[in-house]
Amino acid sequence: MDIMTILGLIIGLTAIVGGNLLEGGHTESLMIFTAFFIVFGGTLGAVMVQTPLRIFMLSLKRAMWMVKPPQVDMLGMIEKIVDWSQTARKEGLLSLQEIAESEADTFSKNGLQMLADGSEPESVRGILEVELSSAEHKDLQAAKVFEGFGGYSPTIGIIGAVMGLIHVMENLSNPEALGPGIAVAFVATIYGVGLANLVFLPMANKLKTITDAQAKYREMIIDGLVCIAEGENPRNIDAKLRGYL
Repeated sequence: MDIMTILGLIIGLTAIVGGNLLEGGHTESLMIFTAFFIVFGGTLGAVMVQTPLRIFMLSLKRAMWMVKPPQVDMLGMIEKIVDWSQTARKEGLLSLQEIAESEADTFSKNGLQMLADGSEPESVRGILEVELSSAEHKDLQAAKVFEGFGGYSPTIGIIGAVMGLIHVMENLSNPEALGPGIAVAFVATIYGVGLANLVFLPMANKLKTITDAQAKYREMIIDGLVCIAEGENPRNIDAKLRGYL
């Protein structure tokens, strides 16, 4: 579990709500469902208009990375690749077939299978780089969905504020209706800006960081597998891959 995501949200919310309380405000004044409905619903609708369904659904899955990101054990993978290279030198590339069948990581599994099938090093690199590029592109598209949320949210908040002020202007003759209308106007702006800068944009940037780490991890795997295909010494492979650490 990524404790930084949870800790960051707690600190951010505590600072905002706590600051409001220190200024003499009331927590209830920030909890207006109408304002939240306008901002979140409007933002969600705008993002759905600009995003294809498959990318939108992928972004929902990738949102889970915020609390449970994929494990990237660079050192552990280097040790596995060195073990694979030693096996290939002793028993031949065909011996990697059994290892491929038991490998949990799909990307590594595909590479090992190609080595066992006798594919040329450049062929292995080319195929795996296409797979890497495709996965990276899809994950970046998912991150852009949350960038969209962060971009539209403040604007929808302003729309909510204007709607609240319109309601106020329509009820100038009724002083009791002025307070709630003004509250919705300002709270909608807070929700729009707050959600964008505390939730959506940080999510987009963190997903980009995780995607970059995944790409680096897979690039290392590609280099390792190509070195095995070229018959390099396991010690040289180990030294080369440690440059990724």
